[in-house]
Amino acid sequence: MKFTSIIAIYFLCFAGSAFILLPFGVKTTEEVGGEKVPGQAESAPHRFDLKRHFLKAAILGAILFAIYYANWTFGWVTPDDLDFYNPPEMQQNS
Repeated sequence: MKFTSIIAIYFLCFAGSAFILLPFGVKTTEEVGGEKVPGQAESAPHRFDLKRHFLKAAILGAILFAIYYANWTFGWVTPDDLDFYNPPEMQQNS
């Protein structure tokens, strides 16, 4: 696998992780006991720590990429394994 492919796939894992992790670990102003600003949505986060969020996303992205790379290296799951419309058992009987 080329180095540029590794970086691109890791970036995709990182970006997906960043979106997946958005709702976790966020507390609203009401849960913290703070005072809401007029017009503020009740579900708005009290404080959003972008650095911490990106760190969590980087770690999860690295784990997901490691699983992907191990599968690419060892071939645990191949495209033929994911072909649910034409399984190998059906092709042999034809």
